[in-house]
Amino acid sequence: MGAAMPAAAPAAETASVTVKVSALASTSSTVKLYFYNTRAGFLKSGKWAFSKSVKPEGKREITLPVELPKGEWAVAITQDMNNNDKVDKNFLGIPTEPYAFSNNIRPTVAAPDFNECKFMVDGPGRVVSIVLKD
Repeated sequence: MGAAMPAAAPAAETASVTVKVSALASTSSTVKLYFYNTRAGFLKSGKWAFSKSVKPEGKREITLPVELPKGEWAVAITQDMNNNDKVDKNFLGIPTEPYAFSNNIRPTVAAPDFNECKFMVDGPGRVVSIVLKD
């Protein structure tokens, strides 16, 4: 008898989510969306699950449909006003370009926690609305 083939790991079940970002500071500067699904990696450079860049094409709002594996997610957003492909920060490490987080969390001193920004993806049709902070 031949060896049994190992069973393929089941693909993670995904759901469609629409991210809407409004009140953009610029109608031409790139909006960058960073998607996180772990508390440990939240807001750490390069630790996002994936990222997307969207040009507003003359609008003050963007809509981005994405397929996300079911579970807890959080989104951080920046608008790259000078198109230098990075988030500019002041000497305290606070972004000097517009930014926002899912659940419209508005941190005052420290960066927000994953638990404050997370939302559950458990079925299709979820809409995450975020207002950009300038």
